[in-house]
Formats: sequence, C-alpha cells, structure tokens
Amino acid sequence: MKTKTVSVSFMLLGIVFCVCLVAANFLEAKVVRLGPLAITAGMIVFPVSYIINDCIAEVWGFRKSRLIIWMGFLMNFMVVGLGQIAVMMPAAPFWEGEESFNFVFGLAPRIAAASLAAFLVGSFLNAYVMSRMKVRSKGKHFSVRAVVSTLAGESADSLIFFPIAFGGLMPVGELLKMMLVQALLKTLYEIIVLPVTVRVVKYIKRIDGSDAYDSDISYNILKINEL
Repeated sequence: MKTKTVSVSFMLLGIVFCVCLVAANFLEAKVVRLGPLAITAGMIVFPVSYIINDCIAEVWGFRKSRLIIWMGFLMNFMVVGLGQIAVMMPAAPFWEGEESFNFVFGLAPRIAAASLAAFLVGSFLNAYVMSRMKVRSKGKHFSVRAVVSTLAGESADSLIFFPIAFGGLMPVGELLKMMLVQALLKTLYEIIVLPVTVRVVKYIKRIDGSDAYDSDISYNILKINEL
C-alpha cells in the first residue's frame, strides 16, 4: 500500500498559508488610508498567501497547491463559524467589550463569504497559471511566472471580493478604484519581495529534492485525494 506523505517544508508553508488567510479575513474588515489611496488592512498579510501559493506550485506542483488551498478554505470556514457561536453566546454582565467584539465577528460572515469565494477562484487561477507556464517554459523564468500568475489571481480575487464585501457600503466609483488599486498593489508586493521568494524556492528545492512538472495531471479542483 502506497503511503502518502508530505515534507516538513510543505507542512510549515501550509501552516503559514492558513494563518495568513484567517488573519486576512478579519483585517479586510478595516478600510485604511495609504496616502491618497483607500485600501483594506488585509494588504498587510493577504499577498503572502499568493507568494506561498507560488512556492508550493513551483516546488510540489498543482496537486499540492490544490490540497493547501482547500485546507485554507476549511480553516477560514471553521474560524468564522466559531466566531458566530461566540457572538450568539450571552456576554457576562461586567464585560464591556461586546459591541466591539460583535462588530468584528458580526461583519466577518459577509467578509468571509466574499473572501472565501474570491480566494478559491484567485488561488486556483494563480496555481493553474503557474503550473501551465512552468511546463511550457520548461521550468525557466520563475520570476516572470510568479508575477504573471499573481496578477491573474489577484485580479480575479479583487473582481469578486469587493462587490460582495463592500457593495452598497461605499460609492461605486470608490469601490472600482479600490479593486484596481488592490490588485496592482498586491502584485507590486509580489515584485518587491520576489528576490526573497526566489531564494526560498531554490532553498526548498535543494533541501526537499522536489521540482514538480505537472504533465498529464487533472486540474479538477475537487480531486483533493490526488497528491
């Protein structure tokens, strides 16, 4: 019987990936100012998930990316569900933080629905583009593939997330501007940290001994059992 295993490197990246997604769900609830621009606080951490996705797709291939994307989805779903249970529970009479707590976790379901839908589409698109480009380029031009796949994934993410999360809560013009700005800033984030990403990928390939090429695989996102 064949045993399915994962490496320590993959496990650690998977943990960080899930933590970034859970954190981003709550940070996205706050709209902040960056100079003249209005962005969500999720910009602090969310792009990291795409960088990790690039690393996993590059080193272990689309099938491992598919596994970790669904794991991130489930962890987000669990945290939001537990938050809703906490909101419904009666607060102690002496506790004064209920209003703030309920604001954050009460807003979370809408943000979570938007984030999870956008995350699934964006992440799978990112992994797919990365996988197909690697095969076609025969493993060359990692930097170009990382930027192009991130731009594709982040654009799809923004197009889905903002209308669901903030539709009706802000002017349409401001919403459209935020969608464009977020996609561009997140891609710029990827470009800025690209030297680090390249070094991390090379290091993991060396210690893990893996450099997957996705030839003749299924891109069906539901085939989680295929590792």
